[in-house]
Amino acid sequence: MEKDTVCRLCSSCCPITVDVVDGKLISAQRKSFLDKDKRLVCPKLKAAPDIVSSPTRLTVPLVRDSATGDFCETTWEEALRLVAQKFNYHKKHSGAESVAWLRGMAADWGAPWDYPNRLMNLFGSPNTIGNGSICFVARDMAHCYVYGSMAFPEAKNSRCIIVWGKNDVNTALGAAEAIFFAKEQGAKLIVIDPVETALAKKADIWLRIRPGHDGLLAMAMIDEIIEKELYDNDFVDGYTTGFERLKEVSANYSADKVANQIWLKPRQIREVAHLYATIKPASIIDGNGLDMHRHVFDTTRAVAFLRPLTGNLDTSGGDVLPQPIPVKDMQLRDRLPKEALPITSAFPLFNTFSPTWGNQVQGCIVDAILEEKPYPLKMVVVQSGNPVVTMADSKRTRAAFDKVDTLVVIDMFMTETARMADIVLPAASCFEKTQLNRASIRNNPIILQNEVIPPVGQSWPDWKITFALARELGFSNEFPWQTAEEAIDYQLEPTGVDVQSIRNQHNAVRLEELQYEKYLQQPFNTPTGKVEFYSERLAQAGFAAVPFEEGKIENPISFFDQADEYPLLGISGSRDIRFTNSQFRTVPTLLEKSSKGKVDIHPRDAALLGILSGDVVEITTPKGSIEIEAELSTVVRQGSMRIAWGWGEYSKSCNLNTLTEDDARSPVTGTSTSRSFMCRIKKV
Repeated sequence: MEKDTVCRLCSSCCPITVDVVDGKLISAQRKSFLDKDKRLVCPKLKAAPDIVSSPTRLTVPLVRDSATGDFCETTWEEALRLVAQKFNYHKKHSGAESVAWLRGMAADWGAPWDYPNRLMNLFGSPNTIGNGSICFVARDMAHCYVYGSMAFPEAKNSRCIIVWGKNDVNTALGAAEAIFFAKEQGAKLIVIDPVETALAKKADIWLRIRPGHDGLLAMAMIDEIIEKELYDNDFVDGYTTGFERLKEVSANYSADKVANQIWLKPRQIREVAHLYATIKPASIIDGNGLDMHRHVFDTTRAVAFLRPLTGNLDTSGGDVLPQPIPVKDMQLRDRLPKEALPITSAFPLFNTFSPTWGNQVQGCIVDAILEEKPYPLKMVVVQSGNPVVTMADSKRTRAAFDKVDTLVVIDMFMTETARMADIVLPAASCFEKTQLNRASIRNNPIILQNEVIPPVGQSWPDWKITFALARELGFSNEFPWQTAEEAIDYQLEPTGVDVQSIRNQHNAVRLEELQYEKYLQQPFNTPTGKVEFYSERLAQAGFAAVPFEEGKIENPISFFDQADEYPLLGISGSRDIRFTNSQFRTVPTLLEKSSKGKVDIHPRDAALLGILSGDVVEITTPKGSIEIEAELSTVVRQGSMRIAWGWGEYSKSCNLNTLTEDDARSPVTGTSTSRSFMCRIKKV
């Protein structure tokens, strides 16, 4: 039987059709606007039956025996009773805020983010923490401070596409298909990336930029567009504020001044600025390559300025502002005590820029456990995450989770983090639960993720775990729903549609037609109602009102001041589409054709060090060392290395985050540089 749902094996939320026989998942295929013979194939989705039925799945709740230290199987009733008991114990002895809930990406950021926020707010703890300081949310904040919400590229209809710090061939196949389609129709493709990715190889222009220095390039492009009067004068005059100050600041970053510093030539910067400003419509696809650097907020603001400056904001084929779904706010923030101080209190603008994102500086979890700042954490619930592998400075992170009094993990698999837990709760896969994902809350249309097979073993969907725990804690009135459908119907009440009506309409409902140039009828969602090249909010908070207004940018590369001892530049990457972050590396069909973790080193560097392809090498930073197999490759510039990320779950010896730091953070978003760092390498 064919069924419609949404895949959440990664963050793309692709609509899919699955084939189910006798309650078992047989196959799954992405939906696409392209003919079947032109669609890109997702290896994860192809292996979905193997992921769902993996013998390494967690299928029963586990509790650690205090006498032996081993895990013992238990019932859900007993497991939830123990978790609630720990919640109340720590609340009594250390205060409700001593309990934190740390979210990874696997369960999505829509309703599955709202539910634990609701629970924790009712419990009295402000510490529901996401990973957005190093993934997406810091960029979202930057967009919001410029024009009120995060714009999304409509690449399919673009005539010029800039892909900036992203490789959708390995991360979002629907987006990659749109890029390739537009290119077939004659669109110019520009890729900005220090690594020669698959998209870079197909680009008309590839800028091999110095890692972490994207803000300099954006400011140089702005200067070129303004100086050559390539900007959209009507839009700038009618719908923006702060243009003259931007013009003044950007003059410090001319192509001639910054080119050498960012590994480019002035003519390359000028050419890209000219193409983007004059070929209409044009879109910018920015990505995770911008996220993991301390300057992400101002860098993304500068990139965001390019859109309105050239008249490519909220236009067909440009970058479109969303039309959010009018859902109920499920988080009950008003029930949280007003005096409750989150562990992320040092980042108040980041905590409050959005009504639903909440607190996203995950490194504060480690600070609060190890340094007890701003106060000690005693208990952490980790949902759909694997922080001891995926967070920067793995040694410090592991030390924190080793110290915390109580650790509860909710996951599909026994991860490195779960191995340290006191209680492990088995989660259902995306095919085994119904939920409303962020992609459907943020913008039209509403597409439902449906349960298409029953949960494997005794695993439970995330919503069910959260609801049951909430009731165990005494919040039955606030969590009255017995099914996911009931909760979703409640959240969707303002829309006038419900789960059944969505399913009746082929699993997708558009509340209103896609609209462009919405600013003609309504102001931008900013304090001035305009696009803000100059932010008074930031100025009043003591931050740069215009990005990089001091006329210089501090080098964001980790350990740059120790380059004499660590002479090579390490770049975190690449993302293998077979896996998502550290997930699925125990599935044989996915491992078979993967690299199993390697470092790409330039042949000239390898020759100087006597390294051959296949050699095991040791890579060291001031934080630690890893051992990994070498691959000679020109995808990286001489003097640089690209180190495979996420393999710490497969082998502790090649956990890249053993090398990264979380010491210096953005004062706005709490983001540390974990994407690029100075290191040294030697043959083992």
